[in-house]
Amino acid sequence: MIPLFIAQIKNLDAYIDRFVDHVVVFIPNLIVAVVILVAGIVGIKIFRKIMTRLMTSREMDPTFLKFVLDVCTWIFRVVLIISIFDQLGVVTTSLMALLGTIGIAVGLSLQGSLSNFAGGLLIILFKPFRVGDYIEAQGQAGTVNSIQIFSTRIITSTNQVVYLPNGTLSNNTIKNFSQEPLRRADILIGVGYNSNLSQVKDVIYRVMKSDPKVLSSPAPAVEVKDLAENAITLNIMMWSERGNHGAVVSDFYESIKEAFEKEGIELPFPQRDIHIIGGDKVKALLQ
Repeated sequence: MIPLFIAQIKNLDAYIDRFVDHVVVFIPNLIVAVVILVAGIVGIKIFRKIMTRLMTSREMDPTFLKFVLDVCTWIFRVVLIISIFDQLGVVTTSLMALLGTIGIAVGLSLQGSLSNFAGGLLIILFKPFRVGDYIEAQGQAGTVNSIQIFSTRIITSTNQVVYLPNGTLSNNTIKNFSQEPLRRADILIGVGYNSNLSQVKDVIYRVMKSDPKVLSSPAPAVEVKDLAENAITLNIMMWSERGNHGAVVSDFYESIKEAFEKEGIELPFPQRDIHIIGGDKVKALLQ
């Protein structure tokens, strides 16, 4: 028993010596890894500040700037993590193979997210809209608040926040109301069949001319759109600056109603003329 116990003590001493040797070798690598981590974090922050100042001084699109900085930051973080593992003695080739396998699995399960990322790149590159533009897409309308990596954030007119996936957004119709400085309002108005169209047009042109927000060039126009069931439908087209569009439409509706009432022009409503065959017999039965 005693010789066996002595042998076990010697083996324990050998294990302890090996552990101490590994610790002595590992501690410098750990210190260097910590230094690399701190230096990497500080370096990424400095890089973001320098690139922000440089790209801002060149008046680059702030949306493009934020997107590029976010992508570069994540790339640098991945490189930093790999460098730390390499310093700690982890076999990076095996780590890269593992990350590749994980990446494939994650990519297959997150195809929608990758599509959104690609859509974000397309939006940044081709600029169908920018931050601050008022757009309509996917049944939603609002002002673009930010273009993120995977989604676009818009604020609706009722102050609601809506996130639109970039993948779907970049592959569908986008209506941008902010790219052109002028907007045309197309307003449909119905008048009675007994109305004098020349008089009606004169009144409409007078109302449009009285509003200083309605532009004279391009010139406004009034056209007969349709001979509808209960009215003659007129299409009124007038131009205004983009910011005045809503006020122009609202003011026109109010002014045209007052002008029509003053001129005795009928604003028709849906109605039916009913002709009863054998009306005298019906009246007799009702009595």
